[in-house]
Amino acid sequence: MKQASSRELFGYWTQRRGQRPAPERGEIEPSAIRRALGDVFILEFERQSGHPFRLAGTRVCALFGRELKNEQFLNLWDAPSRAGLADLLDVVADEASGVVASARGRTAEGWSQDLELLLLPLAHRGDTHARMIGALAPLAVPFWLGASRLGAMTLGSVRHLDPALEAPTAARLAARTQGLARRAAFTVHKGGRA
Repeated sequence: MKQASSRELFGYWTQRRGQRPAPERGEIEPSAIRRALGDVFILEFERQSGHPFRLAGTRVCALFGRELKNEQFLNLWDAPSRAGLADLLDVVADEASGVVASARGRTAEGWSQDLELLLLPLAHRGDTHARMIGALAPLAVPFWLGASRLGAMTLGSVRHLDPALEAPTAARLAARTQGLARRAAFTVHKGGRA
């Protein structure tokens, strides 16, 4: 995982999960992942309706230039990627394991944007076929954000996550990125006009 928001969400998901296949959706506390919240979304696991968004963070919505609530997640992807992504969502729910993938989007002006996608199952009364939580974060801040929007995305490489192997690394990396945030300081120096 390259993005801090993906690492933070995965670390939190792993902690809430414990020894179970997935944490319950009611156990997810938004304030615990506040730095990642803009890149986070929740999907309903509903094949017939294209896995609609239940919530989408502000940065995710800004990438597409609109509110994504109730929109079909699969409709954000180009036709060749949709079947593979639908299968990927099935695997996440069936095996109660996460995946991280690369993606690429393009604006109407032709500007491309590389992104990282994280998908993790959420349980509802023990059933992992109810909701999914994920993150979609650009690898670099798009210069066009607010002036343009992404069209259909293309799915790139996919890696299945093993929480037993990934959790220590994700927690260590998330802790390292948290220390990088510094408060801006305002200093007043004596002086003035002579």
